[in-house]
Amino acid sequence: MVILLELLVVVVPAAMVLMAGEVPFTWSVPAALLACLALPLRRLNPSLAALPCLPALVGGLGWPPTVVALYRVGSRSSPPVMIAWVVAATAVPATFVVAHESLAPNQAFLTFAFALFMAGAPTALGALITTRRSLTASLAEASRARTAELEAREEGAKASERARIAREIHDAVGHHATLIAVESAALAATTDDQGIRDTALRLRALAKESLAEMRAALGLLNTEPIPGYDGIPHLVDRARAAGLTVAYEDRTTGAPPPATGRAAYRVVQEALTNVTKHAPGAPTEVNLTPRGNHLTVTVTNGPPTSAPSQSSSPSPGGHGLHGLEERVALAGGTLTTRRAGGGFTVEATLPVGPPAGTNDSTFGGSAHKRATA
Repeated sequence: MVILLELLVVVVPAAMVLMAGEVPFTWSVPAALLACLALPLRRLNPSLAALPCLPALVGGLGWPPTVVALYRVGSRSSPPVMIAWVVAATAVPATFVVAHESLAPNQAFLTFAFALFMAGAPTALGALITTRRSLTASLAEASRARTAELEAREEGAKASERARIAREIHDAVGHHATLIAVESAALAATTDDQGIRDTALRLRALAKESLAEMRAALGLLNTEPIPGYDGIPHLVDRARAAGLTVAYEDRTTGAPPPATGRAAYRVVQEALTNVTKHAPGAPTEVNLTPRGNHLTVTVTNGPPTSAPSQSSSPSPGGHGLHGLEERVALAGGTLTTRRAGGGFTVEATLPVGPPAGTNDSTFGGSAHKRATA
């Protein structure tokens, strides 16, 4: 196909040259045919194909190959090169004709105008088509980038929503399933009826199996790690890095169940965020205290030492203490807040295990290890 195209590029202009009636000079036809034979060089360098056209233009038969050569110059050369060749293809033949024929000024002007049109039109056409192709490619690339960006945003929104649903299901359903397992174990440990004990143990096994299946299923939805009890020290360190004076004390002997740990994490996160927003510089204490089968999370701050910031970002989730109270309630706990001496206290009481005296694992024991393994 390429060979056929190149053959046509040479043959068609050569045929036009040979069809010329009167020949201005004896060397006009050879010069024009030489320019036609040089046209395949335009693929290597457009200027190489345009150079033999100048003698052919002086001979009066060079416009057919010149149009082809200048089209290539316009489509592949830089603007300075294009302008130089248009000027050369205009000035060389027009100046020779005006000088050879001794034309009047008006005729000379028309000669230069005709030469400028013949040289500029194919060059401009080549530049225009190349620009259009580049613009089309740019628009196509921008469209692909926009489509990819929209797809990425959509996937991000889906992933975020899946993570949110997974967290809520895990906190709510997981808490109740854990309570079923705990109460079943307590019932099996305290009853003397073998049938009731067997039923309670089966119920406990089913609850634990449901928890395991739910966690496995949510692992497919949630690709982000869910912050929990182990992340509380990081929250404290981050608050200290932000300029707060935070005293942290953890009196527990082990981590609580995952649902309780996440609720405790949110309590500390929301409380420290509120201190940063509303009481900057206030000395703050974070205490985790086990009390029987419950974990008490207390965050207390003194009065602020500087004016509250007006540009602080909202608390995570945008729900503040009201949303935190709902989250603590979903975990089976209670949340209380109080003001005293210019300071503020947030205290949450969260369940951590079965009643004392049962054979199920207690706070910090083997049940937690299985849950977090």
